[in-house]
Amino acid sequence: MNVLAHALLAGHDPALRLGGVMGDFVRGTPDPSLPSRVRDGIRLHRAIDVFTDAHPEVAAARERLPAPFRRYAGILLDVWFDHLLARDFPAWSDVPLATFSNGLRGEMHSAAPLLPDGLKRFLAYMERHDLPAGYARIERVEGAFAGISQRLSRANPVADGVPVLVAQASALEDAFARFFPDLRAFAAGWVAERDALT
Repeated sequence: MNVLAHALLAGHDPALRLGGVMGDFVRGTPDPSLPSRVRDGIRLHRAIDVFTDAHPEVAAARERLPAPFRRYAGILLDVWFDHLLARDFPAWSDVPLATFSNGLRGEMHSAAPLLPDGLKRFLAYMERHDLPAGYARIERVEGAFAGISQRLSRANPVADGVPVLVAQASALEDAFARFFPDLRAFAAGWVAERDALT
């Protein structure tokens, strides 16, 4: 999953949300100097990724993508699922998408001393492109794929991913509609279990 999903699935706790967004920018054991709840958010991010990769709907969606896109299906689907989440955000949240998106960036700015350098750069990118709300627009998804493609170390077709995903739009929407409630229940259970230990 991508930044919007990780932020939403962290629930109402800003520290968990911050850790959820940091997850892609932290390798190995989270820095023990980080607040414990932020470290929990990083762990939640990783648990969400493991659950997502193992879910049968996601596995089937990966298989729907033709070669050579299937090799990059994890990247493509992460961003595409954020697109679907952003596009239909009122179905998943009582908070308007723009309010949620602006609030998330505000929380990240407030926590700037805690952010890894890569996430600081990504926050500037988020500001330029009104993310994560901007993922509701296909052209922003295209821009994200272009940027990802350039950052990958080998030649890849990621920049051309949108037409492939659009061709599978109905099936991917159905897969997301079946998968995301399971993921949401998993994340809520993970948080409840962690809360019970504190």
